[in-house]
Amino acid sequence: MPRGLDVTTHSFTHEQLLDRLGETSVRVGLNIQPGQQLVITAPLDAVALVRRVTEHAYRAGASLVTTFYADDETTLARYVHAHDDAFDTAPTWMADGIARAFREGAARLAITGANPTLLAGQNPERIARANRANSAANRPAMELITQFAVNWNIIACATPAWAAQVFPELPADEALEALWQGIFASSRVDREDPVAEWKAHNARLNTRAEYMNTARFDALHFTGPGTDLTVGLADGHLWAGGAELAGNGVVCNPNIPTEEIFTTPHCARVEGYVCSTKPLFHQGTLIDNIAVRFEAGRIVEATASKGEDVLKRILDTDEGASRIGEVALVPHSSPISASNILYCNTLFDENASSHIALGQAYTKCLTDPEGQSTEELIARGANDSLIHIDWMIGSDKIDVDGIKNGERTPLMRAGEWV
Repeated sequence: MPRGLDVTTHSFTHEQLLDRLGETSVRVGLNIQPGQQLVITAPLDAVALVRRVTEHAYRAGASLVTTFYADDETTLARYVHAHDDAFDTAPTWMADGIARAFREGAARLAITGANPTLLAGQNPERIARANRANSAANRPAMELITQFAVNWNIIACATPAWAAQVFPELPADEALEALWQGIFASSRVDREDPVAEWKAHNARLNTRAEYMNTARFDALHFTGPGTDLTVGLADGHLWAGGAELAGNGVVCNPNIPTEEIFTTPHCARVEGYVCSTKPLFHQGTLIDNIAVRFEAGRIVEATASKGEDVLKRILDTDEGASRIGEVALVPHSSPISASNILYCNTLFDENASSHIALGQAYTKCLTDPEGQSTEELIARGANDSLIHIDWMIGSDKIDVDGIKNGERTPLMRAGEWV
């Protein structure tokens, strides 16, 4: 089996596992409620998985399932053939409709699986402009997601282009099968009872989050090769992990898989420097060996060995793009890390490593955010931005301390919980 991948899928066929993933997404990830609508976004290669999700959603009582498909080839065609003035345009009409669906109570499922380096070699300025236009158009919907207003979930679908990036040494059919096995194993659908497995896993994550909420640290201090970073935590911050209660009263698992606990940092209280420990694959581009320095919460220096132009354009998206909106702790021994697979996909790679996120904060990770204005939330430390981009800073060489009233408490040593 490639690169130490530990799977137990031998007792189920591929079709059975695909069905189990669809069912787990509906029952555990989304927890669809009777009469609720569901909005799905997915790559074209995910049709079979979308059909499984749709069937289970209707069985659970969904009133309507609507899917928006994306196609890598047509996305790339825009960058190859469109006029230069086309890259400041986004489908605002569609984004407005999706935001309206969320406001009216629809659940949201994103299926990831696009080619991680689809836009390699394309004009970074065009990529930045298109990303900025899309981020602005999707802002109303994104705010509802970061507020955790509705139940939502992200799962993955193996696709040929993605599999070729993850397992370049394998023939195409073997690479696709290996990627599927990794998805099934990390999503826990190869177990005898996936729902029970997720219940137990969520309990472990919730226990860890409860410890951090009781400890009430003022800041976290990350140290290791290329890293000496102090991350102040927002006033009234809350740690979360695993299953959570959405604003509409539904308990759901936003990410499948997930190994993290996370909270909202203070956007003005981050100091020091940090290096990425895994490559970032964002919107079809590779950004590797990121190194940044923070002063008063803002990135004032940034370099990367690959994709530096794209990184700097991301940081210029808006005022909040050069600040962070999330900090997450993940042990180096997490199953995804232990597999020794670089998935080239943030949903997986962020669950192999502690990480931070540029941009928008999750206001659900604050006590009593209801009714507070954007300005009031920013004053508490919650960053405001059009973007939210996670990148990995943890490894088996990184230590983490909690700081409270100047006193230090060891939290992680060599990437593992103390």
